[in-house]
Amino acid sequence: MKTMKTLLAAAATTAAAVTIALTPTSAVAGPGHDHDHGHDMKASVGHAAPNFTLTDLEGKEHTLADYTADGKTVVLEWFNPDCPFVKKHHEANKSMYETYRSAKENDVVWLAINSGKPGNQGTGQERNERAVKEYGIEYPVLLDESGKVGKMYQAKTTPHMYIIDGEGVLVYAGAIDNNPRFDLGDVNYVSQAIGEMAHGKAISESETRPYGCSVKY
Repeated sequence: MKTMKTLLAAAATTAAAVTIALTPTSAVAGPGHDHDHGHDMKASVGHAAPNFTLTDLEGKEHTLADYTADGKTVVLEWFNPDCPFVKKHHEANKSMYETYRSAKENDVVWLAINSGKPGNQGTGQERNERAVKEYGIEYPVLLDESGKVGKMYQAKTTPHMYIIDGEGVLVYAGAIDNNPRFDLGDVNYVSQAIGEMAHGKAISESETRPYGCSVKY
């Protein structure tokens, strides 16, 4: 496990690639994979999440609408295994794993998406297969090498988190927690939102500022 000093050094060397989004984002919809699901739609919190189909590292296709048709809540995690902020939550801490495990108890589907262009940092089948083992990831990692799905949701950072409820409505978009540095925050927005949903409550913070490395489109 890398120390915080190592992570900070890694962040410094990739400073040009690191960005903190200063405002909540909406998303421009588009086709996922080779399936046309309505590319003129807009993805925004409180409205239907754009559908997509992507293939995971084992060759299995995942279609968002298939999960929500079964009433499943879905979490989307934009992923780059070599981003220092992804390492913060997967390696230096186990915050992403712990958030996933907690969500799983509420029957939530969790999907990681890597929208990096081939040849860019953290991309490719082999690198992501290694990352699954390195980080102990128990959920599918989907490759979006064309960037269509990432741009559909206007994913800005890795990580960038989205929650879609069982009716297919985008109910949360933003950061995983409230600390854009290398310590963990005292509020985990994803866990908070899922917990509120599980108790039939309105989500208290449905849009937050995402932070991390820029998605390597």
